[in-house]
Amino acid sequence: MSPRRLPLRLYRYLTTLAMVTGLTACASGPPAPDWQGNVKSALDQATAAYLAGDGAGDARAFERAREALGSTGRPELMARAELMRCAARVASLVFEPCAGFERLLSDAAQAERAYAEHLLARTLPRDAIERLPVAQRGAATAIATGKAADAGLQGIADPLSRLIAAAVLFQAGLASPATIALAADTASAQGWRRPLLAWLDVQAQLAERGGAVEEAQRLRRRIALVQGGR
Repeated sequence: MSPRRLPLRLYRYLTTLAMVTGLTACASGPPAPDWQGNVKSALDQATAAYLAGDGAGDARAFERAREALGSTGRPELMARAELMRCAARVASLVFEPCAGFERLLSDAAQAERAYAEHLLARTLPRDAIERLPVAQRGAATAIATGKAADAGLQGIADPLSRLIAAAVLFQAGLASPATIALAADTASAQGWRRPLLAWLDVQAQLAERGGAVEEAQRLRRRIALVQGGR
């Protein structure tokens, strides 16, 4: 899967046209409005730029998405886009309130509210967990039970969804070394520089604390390589 395209499974929850607009056009129906294609393209580019470590590119692309969504006058659509943007940050171990989403909270659906809570690694009741994307329910359940587990991360096919689930577990203090290694490997396989640096740094710190000097040095060399290739 190309790192330049937002993974399909995440779109199915947040940004496919069916989920964003509540409408599904059939092949024989009228063509989709231009704004829908513009939003998808801009969000693709924003997410790809952010994961690549291009903050300026992310900002420019997301502003185009905002402009296109603004033409609809539907704040619930903007709320979903803001939430999607925050999910990419969580995957990169940037843990902070999703300010853009919170400004639109009153217009957000219950599923999006549950997902926002999940991104903050908060304990969710069963009904809220069931509103999450399937890929996130294992991590949410692990947090709700307080049991450290890999939460089926290996079975999550979509790379970004896998990173998000791992990051939520890490934020909750439930990520095992195997989970952290899987997240680093996932980011590396996709060529996603920003989350890769974050996860490698976590691995290096764990190695240093554990006295694994050679392993820590190896990881620091990988970090230098990623940084030097910028």
